[in-house]
Amino acid sequence: MKKKVVVFIVLFGIITSLAHAFQLKGNIIIDDGGRHIRVGRVFNRIISLYPAHTENIVAMGGANYLVGISRSDTYPPFILNKKRFSYHFGPERFLAVNPDLILIRPMIDFAYHSLVKKLESYNITVVSLQATNVRSLYTYWRILGRLIGKEKKAEEMISDFNRFLSIFHSIDKKIRNKKRVYFESMHKKLKTFSPNSISIFVLNTAGGINVAKDAVSDRGTNIADYGKERILSHANDIDVFISQYGMMNRVHIKDILNEPGFEIIKAIKHHNVYIVDEHITSRPTIRLLLGIYEIGHILYPQYYKKDLKAEIDKVIAKYYSK
Repeated sequence: MKKKVVVFIVLFGIITSLAHAFQLKGNIIIDDGGRHIRVGRVFNRIISLYPAHTENIVAMGGANYLVGISRSDTYPPFILNKKRFSYHFGPERFLAVNPDLILIRPMIDFAYHSLVKKLESYNITVVSLQATNVRSLYTYWRILGRLIGKEKKAEEMISDFNRFLSIFHSIDKKIRNKKRVYFESMHKKLKTFSPNSISIFVLNTAGGINVAKDAVSDRGTNIADYGKERILSHANDIDVFISQYGMMNRVHIKDILNEPGFEIIKAIKHHNVYIVDEHITSRPTIRLLLGIYEIGHILYPQYYKKDLKAEIDKVIAKYYSK
């Protein structure tokens, strides 16, 4: 089983590094698989096999267009009774709900290529997308908006996101003596995030200084190997230690505090260790605003106050209410 997991991770790294950068050119979408999709209609029978796609479609007002979601979907709660699909299924399960669009990401496109080709042979449009950094975020939202005929809603999301980024930037200018942070992605493997990842964007926007600026992306992914020796080389620099909790990192604060060798780290000595939800710090949705706030509140509670959280909650509710 361990060998299969290792092979999967290596394959995923290779695929991500080889993936095409998606683009939107007029009515033509070029996806991460290099497909050129001419959008001449609104897709309204969609299966989403990636939670970020699901969240963004719902945020744009397309919840009723979803005829299926992935087994990994957890948000928003009111769509979780939708029929669940997996790339492990045969094509018949997909065909049974008569989809006109199936949204995937590069990992599925590569590792389950025969399934994808079979679905396309039935004239089902397949689009592969994954926004891995903030530069691609707005294009990603615009592509989804174009696919479901919700371009105005996509622009509204971008506008709201930018409005709060301006607020965060204003706060950032007030901060003196910024805190240095080690942001962990996978505790058991001692991995951090690549400097250009969405997660580091979240940390930087919240006013944190990433101590692992020299981390190198693992085969083009958002993840970066770092190792204990390099972490400990920053022992006196790490004011705060943050780890994301999620499917690939079921970590708890005690695991970090009790990690052999970590006792010399400044943040560990002072118990400045925190866990954040990967869904709001890594997933490319408007809920990244919550992730920025949460990390900001951890680092600088005097600036990231409850009234700001209330404003963000109000905006998020606007996009994820029934």
